[in-house]
Amino acid sequence: MAARRLRYDYFEQLRNDIGAEAVAVAHHRDDSVETILLNLIRGTGIHGLTGIAPSRDHVVRPLLCVGRTDIEAFLQEQGMGYVTDSSNLVDDVVRNKIRLDILPLMREINPSVAQSIAVTADRLRQVATIFDDTMAQRVEKAEIHNKSLESLESLKSLKTLKSLKIYDLALIPDEYTLFYVLRPFGFSPAAISDIFKAMGHQHSGTEFSSSTHEMVFHQGLMLVRPIRQPFKPIVIPEEGCYVIPDAGKIRISCCKVDERFVIPKEANKVALNVDNIRYPLTLRTMRNGDKFTPLGMRGTKLVSDFLTDLKASLFEKRDQLLLTDANDNIIWVVGRRPDNRYRVTTLTKEVIVVEWISQ
Repeated sequence: MAARRLRYDYFEQLRNDIGAEAVAVAHHRDDSVETILLNLIRGTGIHGLTGIAPSRDHVVRPLLCVGRTDIEAFLQEQGMGYVTDSSNLVDDVVRNKIRLDILPLMREINPSVAQSIAVTADRLRQVATIFDDTMAQRVEKAEIHNKSLESLESLKSLKTLKSLKIYDLALIPDEYTLFYVLRPFGFSPAAISDIFKAMGHQHSGTEFSSSTHEMVFHQGLMLVRPIRQPFKPIVIPEEGCYVIPDAGKIRISCCKVDERFVIPKEANKVALNVDNIRYPLTLRTMRNGDKFTPLGMRGTKLVSDFLTDLKASLFEKRDQLLLTDANDNIIWVVGRRPDNRYRVTTLTKEVIVVEWISQ
């Protein structure tokens, strides 16, 4: 596979350098038949049974309609020699076993087996076109429904909605549709099969991941997003504006409480009693066991339970930022609720105003 990538990368570079329209490679019908049998042995979907594609991007394969014996006969008529790769003559890999052992046995049953399989693959290719169109329509319905879901109150606080794909599980009626929904996000057929089985339970918080994306069930929805790097805690030694790359910025300022002071009402801004604040502050994500006293309450509550009560998804919990003081006491669950111990009272003379501006 590594050599194949190098070869096709070189072909594409050469095509661009000389201004060619396409690169023609010499795969023939027998190569395609071997590929079909190889996929069948490994387990495959309908596309794996269609063989090698006649064209893809700027690569074309004009010899797929003829077999190896036809090509050799033509060369003999023209008096032209050819080179045989000796590694193809030893059945030490699966493709060679198919070429040297399985296909000769199949030809004993049907001398035209390669042509028969190629004809079947061509028919399946036509079926696959219809199948793809049907699947595309189903996925499109999920995408359209996705847009309406973003207006739901429970999803308004989801950060980076642009990078999230949200699907109502009711719109994914079978495993094939699920495969088409999740394939662009790098999920393997085996992983998609596991996800499909889990859809019958739909436990919120159940998650799966590919090499590039992560997926979680949440209240009858399926949330998919790119895998992110863990958030690194930011130490805030004093007032000022601190920029966090790829996340946003936090602005902290001190303010006197007088007749002109108004307690902020925005979700991303909070006023805290400066008498109870000890620097340095730290901006970090949630840890197991984190507790705080939500504004208006007396007892402590686990931050995870607080977020669960708000119907937050696992992604939201994982991304939830907390502002803590020098003793690692949580003073603000960013964007949601300050700690009651740092609230502004009638006796408060001075506050710090903290504003979080997400990217």
